[in-house]
Amino acid sequence: MSSDLGAEIRVLVVDDQEPFRRAMAAVVVETDGFVVVGSATTGEESLSAAADLKPHLVLMDVNLPGIDGIEASRRLTSRPDGPVVVLLSTYDAEEFDISGSGATAYVAKAAFGPDRLSAAWAAGARPDGGARRNDSD
Repeated sequence: MSSDLGAEIRVLVVDDQEPFRRAMAAVVVETDGFVVVGSATTGEESLSAAADLKPHLVLMDVNLPGIDGIEASRRLTSRPDGPVVVLLSTYDAEEFDISGSGATAYVAKAAFGPDRLSAAWAAGARPDGGARRNDSD
């Protein structure tokens, strides 16, 4: 695996559309050192799943039923032990405001692959493997 201790980065996949959940999970499987620990279909489910599964990283669709991915990201990253969150969407980044969401990155679904996954994790993770707090949020 990618770390000296063999620990894998635990990933929660959140999207209300099954094909996108499968596609995101496939990218995680193809990326050395990452493992899918669960999935959710709504913002509310993502909060419960993250509390239960303790992922290091959450791949979160922006447009979700109930609370959207931006609000779910805000809630997850405000937790003391909150995960790194990467927001994804089929829409252009200019179509929504992710400031204050606590998300490490926005990635268009069409551009999401192992390289983007690894880069987003590197940008958001602390050296000990936890989420890096963004003090500006």
